[in-house]
Amino acid sequence: MPSSEAAAIAAELRIATGRLIRRVKDEDRIPLGQAAVLGALDRNGPMTTSDLAADQRVRPQSMARAVGLLLEQGLVTRRAHPTDGRKSLVELSDAGRTALEAERGRRAGWLAQAIAAELSDEERELLARSIVLLERLAAR
Repeated sequence: MPSSEAAAIAAELRIATGRLIRRVKDEDRIPLGQAAVLGALDRNGPMTTSDLAADQRVRPQSMARAVGLLLEQGLVTRRAHPTDGRKSLVELSDAGRTALEAERGRRAGWLAQAIAAELSDEERELLARSIVLLERLAAR
């Protein structure tokens, strides 16, 4: 059972990280679900629509719609699965990779500007050291 201090810190951290994530997402130009699909393809390489649905924890029908929209925009391509002729693989197109990199750049750029404008040298140092702690918590 966590201490009341740990519970209070957890509640404040959850609220603060939620606000920060929402603010960073305000910089998005690609809808969140589509950006998540592009990110998964960038991290994992080509995937079936079913694998993408499982990865993103959505229904296969929802993923099929998202992939369809990305295909229409030219952000992904589809090709035959090399070992199963009933399946196809979805992969990032060059345009998709460019759009994803631009999206990530906007997010990181806004956050870097906010850190530079709002935090003192000592606060930036503290934030940098805190990243290790956040990563440890995320990996648990």
